[in-house]
Amino acid sequence: MSTRTKHSFKLDNLTDFKNKLLLWAQQYETALWLDSNNYNQSYSSFDTCLAVEEFTSIKTDYNNAFDTLKEYQSFTKDYIFGYISYDVKNEDKKLSSNNFDGLNFADLYFFQPQKIITIKDNTAEFNYLKCVDDEIEDDFKSVLNVVIPKKEEAKSEIEIKSRISKNEYCKKVNEFLEHIQKGDIYEANFCQEFYAENTVINPIEVYNHLNEISEPPFATFFKMEHQYLLSASPERYIKKEGEKVISQPIKGTAKRFSNKIDDEKAILKLENDEKERSENIMIVDLVRNDLSKTAKKGSVKVEELCKVYSFKQVHQLISTITSKVEHTTHPVDIIQNTFPMGSMTGAPKISAMKIIEKIEETKRGLYSGTVGYFTPNGDFDFNVIIRSILYNFDKKYVSYSVGGAITAKSSAEKEYEECMLKAKAMKEVLMKNK
Repeated sequence: MSTRTKHSFKLDNLTDFKNKLLLWAQQYETALWLDSNNYNQSYSSFDTCLAVEEFTSIKTDYNNAFDTLKEYQSFTKDYIFGYISYDVKNEDKKLSSNNFDGLNFADLYFFQPQKIITIKDNTAEFNYLKCVDDEIEDDFKSVLNVVIPKKEEAKSEIEIKSRISKNEYCKKVNEFLEHIQKGDIYEANFCQEFYAENTVINPIEVYNHLNEISEPPFATFFKMEHQYLLSASPERYIKKEGEKVISQPIKGTAKRFSNKIDDEKAILKLENDEKERSENIMIVDLVRNDLSKTAKKGSVKVEELCKVYSFKQVHQLISTITSKVEHTTHPVDIIQNTFPMGSMTGAPKISAMKIIEKIEETKRGLYSGTVGYFTPNGDFDFNVIIRSILYNFDKKYVSYSVGGAITAKSSAEKEYEECMLKAKAMKEVLMKNK
């Protein structure tokens, strides 16, 4: 287990320090920023966390990816941060990913950071490996001395294209409905990609704008050399806290209204929407089943069912399912037995993933995968990569995908409208940041 040194500093101006800290992190080839935006979400460990500079790392394709991660986590017994792409599902030999990929992220990547900085309650804690702990004081001063540049006006608009047309989307929804009618599946998450080619963006500006208009509890800025994830995710995939495991799938979306009365009506309508509730409950059943594979007998519980949570752009139905595990259960086994998350696949899971691969046009990659961290004692917390912009600087390729659950009660037109609602924030920031 690697030895670390911790030092805490009181902050005079929290917002200013956070802005400077993210800018300061750009000097490193690898940086992962996780921000809860002080959202009132259960089971929060910190307000903000930054991990930078690899000490050790792993990067691999889907072949034996979980075994590689398990070995790495057991070996380091330290904080490790990273992501698992959706396509790690292909460890199951019945599955594959052969659709177009414009981004080329590795299937799985984790790193042991030399420097971790967390913020909670106006205090910044610097947690450094012994080999660099003499840099703590200087780094804190360097962050304070960062100059925040003035926001630049957008120079030109980005040409965003859709991978499939609205007509094609509706035809594909009907293909899913045929599979549902035949009994192959009873729910599937259908995603579509929007993209821009030969495009250069400023990742920090885009992320800051996206985060500002969304303020989600699982925001992420991830930089690995020339590849970026800029995420305003509202969804937790899975968290382990001691013997307790928590999963919080989202299914069910309604738009916000500026008028308070209209907004309250939207909440009430969402709470009682039969289709949206049935989507959520189907995934709750799937998550209960997934968690039961590693749970102590009788410990799987639904703490909240279809509770409305409100975000800046949308209202969402979120359920909270928990379980308890033996202390001897390996943390990676818990993730492997629940991956990919049910909210992004459908049910039955394997059948849904096979049909998704056949009907969708784009390899999902990082989108609908997960990003997060493990602690030295084997706890972890991972989000769902949705409401996210992905960027490959070398290829000048920008991408964002959106999806929705198709059930027997789905209407192609309404599903398309929901996708456009979810895509609104990403489109808005890209059109204004160039």
